[in-house]
Amino acid sequence: MSKTQKERTKSNTLIHRFSNFFSWSSIRKLLVLSIFSLIVNHLSERNSFPDSDAYAFPIEGIIASITLGTIIGIVADFNFKFYKKKYFSKQVETGRIVRFIVSTLGYITLIYIPVYLIANKGELQLYYLLIGLLLTLLICFVAFILLYAADIYKLYRVSIEEAKITIAHGAKTTRLTYEDIACFYSENKVVYAVQQDGKTITTDFTLNELEETINSQLFFRANRQIILHINSIDQIEKIENGKLLVRLKISILNTEISEINISRYKRKAFMDWFEQKV
Repeated sequence: MSKTQKERTKSNTLIHRFSNFFSWSSIRKLLVLSIFSLIVNHLSERNSFPDSDAYAFPIEGIIASITLGTIIGIVADFNFKFYKKKYFSKQVETGRIVRFIVSTLGYITLIYIPVYLIANKGELQLYYLLIGLLLTLLICFVAFILLYAADIYKLYRVSIEEAKITIAHGAKTTRLTYEDIACFYSENKVVYAVQQDGKTITTDFTLNELEETINSQLFFRANRQIILHINSIDQIEKIENGKLLVRLKISILNTEISEINISRYKRKAFMDWFEQKV
């Protein structure tokens, strides 16, 4: 690559980063932060109330709040990107959303305490520290809901409706959405993907690999031989010894998996999974 091309590439990268920084998402977050700063600083002291005779615009407090809020925002964004890459890209569920919020609030607590001590010149007043920390965490919690709800919902819809899996079978490669797949089953150490229309194709996966990869809100490992898609289930019947018999909507040539037994040990987990059907 020539020097001119390198300079052009570097310039394009900087422009891309600059445009990302001033994207609508960043502007939206800055707007929310500014509004919260205005509200909190106008409510924090009597002289900051607009109807006060000694009203003074709390510019120092607002600047401090925006600065601290920016630091908090950066930490929250890094944590969100981490959860998005490691968890949300595969599956969005309530437990993981709660862990994201709690872990971010934990990081904020670690930031708040030294900032408080620096602002008070090392003087520790436990009551004011706790009150300030609780208010900060409450405000951050509300702000996270406002800022990340749309992003998390979008990731949820993508993980449910638009997620795809690439299946190599022989010299061919097929790209299927999760909604196209009725089940995966194993026979003679070969794993097959069965589509909702009944078409079956071989894959290079093992069931264990698939179980670790696919969305567990949509798929359930019924037994050692089969993984079911939630929309492929036609009927569930209670049978002997606390087991369940599951019949699929599609017709599969393999009679051994046309009716699937769920053991009594997996029965509760299966019913919990099935009853959360989206």
